[in-house]
Amino acid sequence: MLPGSSTSLTALFHGCGSHLKLLECVVDGTGEVVLEVRRLQKTDKSSYQQKRTGAPQLSRQHRTACLQWYREHQNWTEQDWACVLFSDESRFSLSSDCRRQLIWRESGTAYRPENIQEKDRYPTYSIMVWAGIMINGRTCLHEVANGTMTGQRYIDEVLLPHVRPFRGAVGDKFVFMDDNATCHRKRAVQDCLDSEGIQRFVWPARSPDLNPVENVWDALGRQVSDRNYPPTNKNTLIRALTEEWDKLPQQLLDNVVQSMVRRVECCITFHGGHIPY
Repeated sequence: MLPGSSTSLTALFHGCGSHLKLLECVVDGTGEVVLEVRRLQKTDKSSYQQKRTGAPQLSRQHRTACLQWYREHQNWTEQDWACVLFSDESRFSLSSDCRRQLIWRESGTAYRPENIQEKDRYPTYSIMVWAGIMINGRTCLHEVANGTMTGQRYIDEVLLPHVRPFRGAVGDKFVFMDDNATCHRKRAVQDCLDSEGIQRFVWPARSPDLNPVENVWDALGRQVSDRNYPPTNKNTLIRALTEEWDKLPQQLLDNVVQSMVRRVECCITFHGGHIPY
């Protein structure tokens, strides 16, 4: 295998208890195989993509609530899901791509000699972006510049300029999906949605694997890494992300939204647990 290339493990390990971690196998610049161990969280599948579908630990209460939500939506058709605008934020960095694939590994193996955690020795610039997708449409890619997202910024930069036009185009059947991030659940945000007649999708907690946007973030990170001239600074990074976002095939977005029918079925099969999407 060539130095600088990588491979991945694709097995699913069910450890004892719920304390699972992520294991990834890559080849470093010298050609040596390195096993990277990361805590279970939203992390990166591509180096340009800092946030990726992870699997936060689910308590029995979470699983019960998720299973109830899944059963409430198991009869939804593709036409029902086509009225939903799925949204999310993601962070991308300037690190070079290594095609990393995140998987599960057994609990309690963090300190084995073969499980080495490789750290980036050099600081890198990263940016956060927001976007939404639905059948036959997508929002513009919005950069969350100069700080973190707050409730007021969410209203001013996301809801009013990006979400409201979709509500007007789709009509009364329009549903807006966002996750349970603190800035999304501010009272002022809900008041804004109510005043605009935007119906918000009640979303199960700790379920990034259910959100189809996560798959799109992965595709976007790979598109950026495959450019002939990868980004090297802030300006070229946001330009590359914006250009590649616009180039993503609409069929790709439609496919991941249409997969919601299968995702819900899979969630029920897994009794409210995480799904392999």
